Amino acid sequence: MNYRDFIQKIIYVIINPLIKGMIKIGITPNIVTTIGFIINVAAAGLFVWTAKEYGHGLHTGMEPTSDSYYALVGWSGAIILFAGLFDMMDGRLARMGGMSSKFGALWDSTLDRYSELITLFGICILFIYANWFWMGIVTFLAMIGSVMVSYVRARAEGLGIECKVGLMQRPERVVVTAVMAIITGLTSNLGWLAAGMTLIAILANITAFWRVAHCYKVLKKTEEN
Repeated sequence: MNYRDFIQKIIYVIINPLIKGMIKIGITPNIVTTIGFIINVAAAGLFVWTAKEYGHGLHTGMEPTSDSYYALVGWSGAIILFAGLFDMMDGRLARMGGMSSKFGALWDSTLDRYSELITLFGICILFIYANWFWMGIVTFLAMIGSVMVSYVRARAEGLGIECKVGLMQRPERVVVTAVMAIITGLTSNLGWLAAGMTLIAILANITAFWRVAHCYKVLKKTEEN
Protein backbone atom coordinates (compact mmCIF):
# COMPACT_ATOMS: atom_id res chain seq x y z
CA MET A 1 0.00 0.00 0.00
CA ASN A 2 1.46 3.39 -1.01
CA TYR A 3 1.19 6.53 1.10
CA ARG A 4 -1.72 7.92 -0.91
CA ASP A 5 -3.84 4.83 -0.35
CA PHE A 6 -2.99 4.85 3.37
CA ILE A 7 -3.98 8.50 3.80
CA GLN A 8 -7.10 7.96 1.71
CA LYS A 9 -8.25 5.12 3.96
CA ILE A 10 -7.83 7.28 7.06
CA ILE A 11 -9.84 10.11 5.50
CA TYR A 12 -12.56 7.68 4.41
CA VAL A 13 -12.96 6.46 7.99
CA ILE A 14 -13.51 10.09 9.04
CA ILE A 15 -15.92 11.09 6.27
CA ASN A 16 -17.94 7.86 5.91
CA PRO A 17 -20.55 8.92 8.53
CA LEU A 18 -21.00 12.20 6.66
CA ILE A 19 -21.33 10.35 3.35
CA LYS A 20 -24.06 8.13 4.80
CA GLY A 21 -25.91 11.24 5.96
CA MET A 22 -25.68 12.73 2.47
CA ILE A 23 -27.14 9.56 0.98
CA LYS A 24 -30.08 9.70 3.39
CA ILE A 25 -31.02 13.27 2.53
CA GLY A 26 -30.53 12.81 -1.23
CA ILE A 27 -27.39 14.83 -1.92
CA THR A 28 -25.84 13.71 -5.21
CA PRO A 29 -22.13 13.50 -6.13
CA ASN A 30 -22.60 16.22 -8.77
CA ILE A 31 -23.86 18.62 -6.10
CA VAL A 32 -20.81 17.89 -3.93
CA THR A 33 -18.51 18.38 -6.93
CA THR A 34 -20.13 21.73 -7.70
CA ILE A 35 -19.88 22.92 -4.09
CA GLY A 36 -16.17 22.03 -4.06
CA PHE A 37 -15.67 24.05 -7.24
CA ILE A 38 -17.44 27.09 -5.76
CA ILE A 39 -15.23 26.89 -2.66
CA ASN A 40 -12.12 26.81 -4.88
CA VAL A 41 -13.40 29.89 -6.73
CA ALA A 42 -13.76 31.61 -3.35
CA ALA A 43 -10.13 30.76 -2.53
CA ALA A 44 -8.99 32.16 -5.86
CA GLY A 45 -11.08 35.27 -5.28
CA LEU A 46 -9.36 35.76 -1.93
CA PHE A 47 -5.96 35.54 -3.61
CA VAL A 48 -7.05 38.19 -6.13
CA TRP A 49 -8.48 40.42 -3.38
CA THR A 50 -5.20 40.13 -1.46
CA ALA A 51 -3.31 41.03 -4.64
CA LYS A 52 -5.47 44.11 -5.13
CA GLU A 53 -4.95 45.29 -1.56
CA TYR A 54 -1.23 44.47 -1.65
CA GLY A 55 -0.77 46.32 -4.95
CA HIS A 56 -2.72 49.34 -3.66
CA GLY A 57 -0.40 49.52 -0.68
CA LEU A 58 2.66 49.48 -2.91
CA HIS A 59 1.34 52.14 -5.29
CA THR A 60 0.39 54.50 -2.51
CA GLY A 61 3.90 54.34 -1.07
CA MET A 62 2.91 52.27 1.95
CA GLU A 63 4.96 49.07 2.07
CA PRO A 64 2.40 46.32 2.75
CA THR A 65 4.17 44.63 5.62
CA SER A 66 1.03 44.13 7.68
CA ASP A 67 0.42 40.54 8.71
CA SER A 68 -3.19 40.93 7.58
CA TYR A 69 -2.17 40.63 3.91
CA TYR A 70 -0.38 37.36 4.56
CA ALA A 71 -3.18 36.12 6.80
CA LEU A 72 -5.51 36.33 3.81
CA VAL A 73 -3.09 34.13 1.84
CA GLY A 74 -3.10 31.64 4.70
CA TRP A 75 -6.89 31.57 4.78
CA SER A 76 -6.91 30.95 1.04
CA GLY A 77 -4.75 27.88 1.63
CA ALA A 78 -7.09 26.62 4.32
CA ILE A 79 -10.06 27.07 1.98
CA ILE A 80 -8.26 25.07 -0.73
CA LEU A 81 -7.71 22.21 1.73
CA PHE A 82 -11.37 22.35 2.72
CA ALA A 83 -12.40 22.21 -0.94
CA GLY A 84 -10.14 19.17 -1.35
CA LEU A 85 -12.37 17.24 1.05
CA PHE A 86 -15.30 17.75 -1.33
CA ASP A 87 -13.14 16.39 -4.13
CA MET A 88 -12.78 13.18 -2.12
CA MET A 89 -16.37 13.08 -0.93
CA ASP A 90 -17.97 13.19 -4.38
CA GLY A 91 -16.23 10.01 -5.51
CA ARG A 92 -16.87 8.26 -2.21
CA LEU A 93 -20.52 9.30 -2.29
CA ALA A 94 -20.88 7.98 -5.84
CA ARG A 95 -19.49 4.58 -4.87
CA MET A 96 -21.26 4.16 -1.52
CA GLY A 97 -24.58 5.45 -2.83
CA GLY A 98 -24.46 3.58 -6.13
CA MET A 99 -24.65 6.88 -8.00
CA SER A 100 -21.65 6.52 -10.29
CA SER A 101 -22.22 7.74 -13.83
CA LYS A 102 -20.19 8.61 -16.90
CA PHE A 103 -21.46 12.18 -16.84
CA GLY A 104 -20.54 12.45 -13.14
CA ALA A 105 -16.98 11.40 -13.98
CA LEU A 106 -16.87 13.97 -16.79
CA TRP A 107 -18.31 16.72 -14.57
CA ASP A 108 -15.83 15.92 -11.79
CA SER A 109 -12.81 15.99 -14.12
CA THR A 110 -13.96 19.19 -15.80
CA LEU A 111 -14.49 21.10 -12.55
CA ASP A 112 -11.21 19.73 -11.17
CA ARG A 113 -9.37 21.36 -14.07
CA TYR A 114 -11.29 24.62 -13.67
CA SER A 115 -10.71 24.66 -9.91
CA GLU A 116 -6.97 24.20 -10.18
CA LEU A 117 -6.48 26.69 -13.00
CA ILE A 118 -8.61 29.35 -11.29
CA THR A 119 -6.66 28.88 -8.05
CA LEU A 120 -3.27 29.14 -9.77
CA PHE A 121 -4.53 32.15 -11.73
CA GLY A 122 -5.32 33.89 -8.44
CA ILE A 123 -1.82 33.14 -7.16
CA CYS A 124 -0.30 34.37 -10.42
CA ILE A 125 -2.14 37.68 -10.02
CA LEU A 126 -0.98 37.90 -6.40
CA PHE A 127 2.68 37.58 -7.36
CA ILE A 128 2.39 40.13 -10.17
CA TYR A 129 0.70 42.71 -7.93
CA ALA A 130 3.30 42.05 -5.22
CA ASN A 131 6.05 42.92 -7.75
CA TRP A 132 7.19 39.28 -7.91
CA PHE A 133 6.90 39.30 -11.70
CA TRP A 134 9.04 36.24 -12.37
CA MET A 135 7.12 34.21 -9.83
CA GLY A 136 4.01 35.11 -11.80
CA ILE A 137 5.71 33.49 -14.80
CA VAL A 138 6.67 30.44 -12.72
CA THR A 139 3.08 30.10 -11.51
CA PHE A 140 1.91 30.23 -15.13
CA LEU A 141 4.34 27.37 -15.86
CA ALA A 142 2.77 25.50 -12.94
CA MET A 143 -0.61 26.03 -14.62
CA ILE A 144 0.73 24.58 -17.86
CA GLY A 145 2.20 21.58 -16.05
CA SER A 146 -1.01 20.87 -14.17
CA VAL A 147 -3.04 20.91 -17.40
CA MET A 148 -0.57 18.72 -19.29
CA VAL A 149 -0.36 16.10 -16.54
CA SER A 150 -4.11 15.64 -16.78
CA TYR A 151 -4.18 15.90 -20.57
CA VAL A 152 -1.54 13.23 -21.15
CA ARG A 153 -3.34 10.84 -18.82
CA ALA A 154 -6.69 11.46 -20.54
CA ARG A 155 -5.14 11.02 -23.99
CA ALA A 156 -3.35 7.86 -22.87
CA GLU A 157 -6.52 6.35 -21.42
CA GLY A 158 -8.22 7.14 -24.73
CA LEU A 159 -5.58 4.88 -26.33
CA GLY A 160 -6.22 2.20 -23.73
CA ILE A 161 -3.08 2.89 -21.68
CA GLU A 162 -3.16 3.23 -17.90
CA CYS A 163 -1.10 6.30 -17.11
CA LYS A 164 -0.82 7.23 -13.44
CA VAL A 165 2.96 7.55 -13.19
CA GLY A 166 4.67 10.69 -11.92
CA LEU A 167 5.52 12.68 -8.83
CA MET A 168 3.10 15.61 -8.99
CA GLN A 169 -0.45 14.44 -9.58
CA ARG A 170 -3.45 16.58 -8.64
CA PRO A 171 -3.69 15.60 -4.94
CA GLU A 172 -0.01 16.46 -4.43
CA ARG A 173 -0.42 19.77 -6.26
CA VAL A 174 -3.43 20.73 -4.15
CA VAL A 175 -1.65 19.86 -0.90
CA VAL A 176 1.54 21.73 -1.87
CA THR A 177 -0.45 24.82 -2.88
CA ALA A 178 -2.60 24.81 0.24
CA VAL A 179 0.15 24.03 2.74
CA MET A 180 2.57 26.61 1.32
CA ALA A 181 -0.18 29.24 1.35
CA ILE A 182 -0.95 28.44 4.99
CA ILE A 183 2.74 28.64 5.95
CA THR A 184 2.94 31.96 4.09
CA GLY A 185 0.10 33.25 6.25
CA LEU A 186 1.72 32.01 9.45
CA THR A 187 5.19 33.38 8.67
CA SER A 188 4.24 36.54 6.71
CA ASN A 189 6.72 35.40 4.07
CA LEU A 190 5.57 35.12 0.46
CA GLY A 191 8.68 33.09 -0.29
CA TRP A 192 6.95 29.93 0.97
CA LEU A 193 4.22 30.22 -1.64
CA ALA A 194 6.88 30.99 -4.24
CA ALA A 195 8.71 27.79 -3.27
CA GLY A 196 5.49 25.80 -3.65
CA MET A 197 4.80 27.20 -7.10
CA THR A 198 8.38 26.52 -8.18
CA LEU A 199 8.10 22.93 -6.98
CA ILE A 200 4.85 22.40 -8.88
CA ALA A 201 6.17 24.11 -12.03
CA ILE A 202 9.17 21.79 -12.11
CA LEU A 203 7.67 18.50 -10.99
CA ALA A 204 4.33 18.82 -12.81
CA ASN A 205 6.04 19.38 -16.15
CA ILE A 206 8.48 16.56 -15.44
CA THR A 207 5.48 14.35 -14.65
CA ALA A 208 3.82 15.28 -17.95
CA PHE A 209 6.88 14.25 -19.95
CA TRP A 210 7.34 11.20 -17.72
CA ARG A 211 3.85 10.11 -18.74
CA VAL A 212 4.63 10.74 -22.41
CA ALA A 213 7.74 8.54 -22.07
CA HIS A 214 5.67 5.87 -20.32
CA CYS A 215 3.13 5.86 -23.16
CA TYR A 216 5.92 5.71 -25.73
CA LYS A 217 7.35 2.57 -24.10
CA VAL A 218 3.94 0.92 -23.86
CA LEU A 219 3.00 1.72 -27.46
CA LYS A 220 6.39 0.66 -28.79
CA LYS A 221 6.12 -2.67 -26.97
CA THR A 222 2.61 -3.14 -28.35
CA GLU A 223 3.75 -2.43 -31.91
CA GLU A 224 6.67 -4.85 -31.59
CA ASN A 225 4.32 -7.61 -30.48
